[in-house]
Amino acid sequence: MVEIKKTPDGIEIPPPGPEDVLYEQGEGFARIVLNRPTILNALNKNMHRLLHAALIRAEEDDEVRAVLLTGAGRSFSAGGDLYSSLYPDDEPAPSTLDVQLLIWSLTKPVIAAVRGNAVGQACELAGICDFTIAAEGARLGEIQIRHGFNPPVLITPFLVGLKSAKELLLLGETVDAHEAQRLGLVNRVVPEDQLDAAAEAMARKLAALPQTTVRLNKLLVNRAYELAGFREALNYRDDPAIAELAGRTRDDARAQERLKVLHEGGWYAFLKNRDAMYKKEDAP
Repeated sequence: MVEIKKTPDGIEIPPPGPEDVLYEQGEGFARIVLNRPTILNALNKNMHRLLHAALIRAEEDDEVRAVLLTGAGRSFSAGGDLYSSLYPDDEPAPSTLDVQLLIWSLTKPVIAAVRGNAVGQACELAGICDFTIAAEGARLGEIQIRHGFNPPVLITPFLVGLKSAKELLLLGETVDAHEAQRLGLVNRVVPEDQLDAAAEAMARKLAALPQTTVRLNKLLVNRAYELAGFREALNYRDDPAIAELAGRTRDDARAQERLKVLHEGGWYAFLKNRDAMYKKEDAP
């Protein structure tokens, strides 16, 4: 029996397991569920492995013509798992970028259904999907800068434009679902109790359309962005000057102070410290 470990403030962190990502067959589509609801589906290496495998399974299944990606419980995902070190994992796994580029290059359209939080790399995960439907109570944002992290996948500038991208990435604020729609992070906003039905209706509609044309049109839209430098932007670490600066973000004194609070005081102490300058907290 695996020992359940806890944060300093007593929050249980479930160990990695084979059901951290679920795969369900729908009517012409596959539903992939991020399934660590007790910690708001925080993403770690095990989830990257399972999510990557689920996407490959959907791609190879001729009965699947669209993919619906969502989160179990009250949130899509709280982003990267800041407590992944409690269960060290040395096994190889796809990177965050590997998983998200697989969604980008998948021949079948992917719909993100977002409720609760979609922040940090989860905001990027929802953003790189072909469609994003959000519940009215959802909040999205690139909050990594609050604890000294750089964006794992630089999708936001391509979604929202220059000024809004700088506001999201440099300030680290979250936005509600309607503001996210205005900015271009979200296609549609629906009432909370209609989220699943709306996402499934879109998946079934996509599944009913001529599949060769659906795949062609996804490829053509993606190609327009790739010709504009999309892949080069995502591979920003290939630039030595950028990689050197990115490698020093963890050395920032304020970032180290906040992460020290996380490891010594626990999750809610970290959130309180991290969000002290913000009027609205991201904590549930």
